[in-house]
Amino acid sequence: MKYSYIKPRSKTIFTKDVLLLLAFFSVTMVMLFGTYAFLLFRDYRFTQDMLDINEQKSELRASILKMSNEIATIEKQVLLSEKVFTKNSVLKESISNLFDLVPSRITLSEAKIMENGLVLYGITPNKDVYNFMLQAPLRSIFHRTYSSFYPDKNGWLRFVSTNYIDEEEELSSEN
Repeated sequence: MKYSYIKPRSKTIFTKDVLLLLAFFSVTMVMLFGTYAFLLFRDYRFTQDMLDINEQKSELRASILKMSNEIATIEKQVLLSEKVFTKNSVLKESISNLFDLVPSRITLSEAKIMENGLVLYGITPNKDVYNFMLQAPLRSIFHRTYSSFYPDKNGWLRFVSTNYIDEEEELSSEN
């Protein structure tokens, strides 16, 4: 017995509604996996960026430390150059004062400047000119002064004057 006027259709599990539902679920799943993959990628890039930044940070710290050492070295060199410049200025002034100290009647042939002394070689007309015009000022500057004379061909006297500053007295006068 037939109760229907149409031929029965074969029924499938994939109806339009189910197919639509599956399409939405698959699109949603693709979007979720895409978002997850994007977040994983961003996390990986963030980690890589953090490592790069930490590496740059350590390089900058090393560079800063190197620059600080170079600055300290340069500052030491500046202090040393200032010290040398000061010593040179003092030495230049001392030499100028030494030549101002020598009277016109006495001729110096050589002057040796030592750390704690001075040796002068020269010619003087006689001992009295030397004693009054050069040895007196030298004795006011140096603690010990020794002079020796020997005759020259022209009747004048050649002299060697050795003058020393005692270190112990120099240290006690500075305190």
